[in-house]
Amino acid sequence: MLLEAILAYAHFAAILGVVVFVTSEAALCRPEWLNAAVIHRLVRIDTLYLAAAAVVLLTGLARTFWGIKGAGWYWTQPLLHAKLTIFAFIGVLSLKPTFSFLRWRKRWDELNVLPAAAEVLAVRRIIMFQAHVMLLIPLAATLLARGVWTF
Repeated sequence: MLLEAILAYAHFAAILGVVVFVTSEAALCRPEWLNAAVIHRLVRIDTLYLAAAAVVLLTGLARTFWGIKGAGWYWTQPLLHAKLTIFAFIGVLSLKPTFSFLRWRKRWDELNVLPAAAEVLAVRRIIMFQAHVMLLIPLAATLLARGVWTF
């Protein structure tokens, strides 16, 4: 039981990290606020976002294998697969902002040029979309934890 509690705590803490970092990206990624310091900060925050997402995935997998219900139960559940699919979709969506931040930093460091406002807004829209799609994961988790639509 202690292992289950520790795994759940680590998973929830990592999830909170993901929420903090995606929210920070959304808050900072605005044309009117963008400057050299913000561009460099976005790259750092995005790196932390990636690390937190990796910890979410690893702790989630650990919960399926070492948790009370066990892998045999979890891996037969469609809601677990839905959660993983949404998580992967968000990961694919996050590639555009990541590459944009890196490109912006390189362009700033080499040419002292900020990205166009339209580009910043386009990246921000993707970040906001990610943040909203992310809300489907705890819905699936809540249903799964309560045995709704489980086998």
